[in-house]
Amino acid sequence: MSDPVRVVLVEDHTIVREGLRALLDGRADVTVVAEADNGQDGLAAVKQHRPDVVVMDLNMPGLNGVDATKAIRESLPDTHVLILSMYSTEEHVRPAIRAGAEGYLLKGSGLSDLVAAIKAVASGNAFFSPQVAKIVLDDSRKAAKSGVNERAGSELTPRERQVLKLVAEGRSSPEIAKDLDLSVKTVEGHRGRIMAKLDTKNVAGLVRHAIRLGLVSADM
Repeated sequence: MSDPVRVVLVEDHTIVREGLRALLDGRADVTVVAEADNGQDGLAAVKQHRPDVVVMDLNMPGLNGVDATKAIRESLPDTHVLILSMYSTEEHVRPAIRAGAEGYLLKGSGLSDLVAAIKAVASGNAFFSPQVAKIVLDDSRKAAKSGVNERAGSELTPRERQVLKLVAEGRSSPEIAKDLDLSVKTVEGHRGRIMAKLDTKNVAGLVRHAIRLGLVSADM
C-alpha cells in the first residue's frame, strides 16, 4: 500500500477549513498534516511540513492564494498546489495557473472530486473542474494559433518529445515509465529537463507546449 498523500489546508474561513479536514480525516489515502487561515501562515506551514499537496483558497487576508502559490512553487517545486475556490472566472483562474497551480477545483465539488484532484496533482498531473478546464483549453488553443516561436521545442530529444506527449495526455510518471520501459527516476529526469528547456514549471504549461508542437490535439 502506498503512503498517503500529505496535505496542508490553507483557507481563511474556519467552518470551510474544518469541514475539509473532517472530510479528509480518517482516510487511508490522504492525511492532513497542517492547516492555516492565511497565505503567510500557509507558506510557513508548507516550508515546515513539506507536504505533497497544498489545498489553497484564493481570497485571503495578507498574502493571497495566487502569491502564496507562486512562492511555494518557486521555493518548493516538489510541492503541488490545488486551488479550491468559489470563483470560476478568467480573472481568477488565469493568474492561479500562471502562478503554478496544477489543479483548480470549485468549492461546490464533492468529496470524490476533491480526493481525485489531490491525488492527481500529487502525481504531477493536472485536475480542473469542467468550467475551469474550458478556460485552460481555450488559452491553449489561442497559444497554439499564435505562432509562438518553436525554437525551444526543437531542442527536445525524441525521447523527451515522447515523454512530453504522454504527460500532456495525463499519464503519471509511473505509467510513462511502464509504457516506455524506463525507471520512474529516469522519467522524472526527462520531465525536469523538458520543463527547463521549455521554461515552464507546471503541467498546464507542458500541455500548451505539446499542443504547439503538434504532439497532442487542442481538442483532446
